[in-house]
Amino acid sequence: MADFDQELDASGLNCPLPILRAKKTLAQMDSGKVLRIIATDPGSVKDFEAFAKQTGNELLASGEEGGKYTFLIKKA
Repeated sequence: MADFDQELDASGLNCPLPILRAKKTLAQMDSGKVLRIIATDPGSVKDFEAFAKQTGNELLASGEEGGKYTFLIKKA
């Protein structure tokens, strides 16, 4: 996966907590910075796609490996 500026580990958290934590973390970041999120909730895949569309932030990449889902979101 690409480079990122900050990482958020939301492992073990269920919807909507990974989204809420990501929103809070992104609010503290500068525009253009990239947040890497790690989650274990399978529902987070659709959640982060919708989150990116609703907030205007860019979902650069997403993937799954060994039950862990990773997302790269670039702050608008």
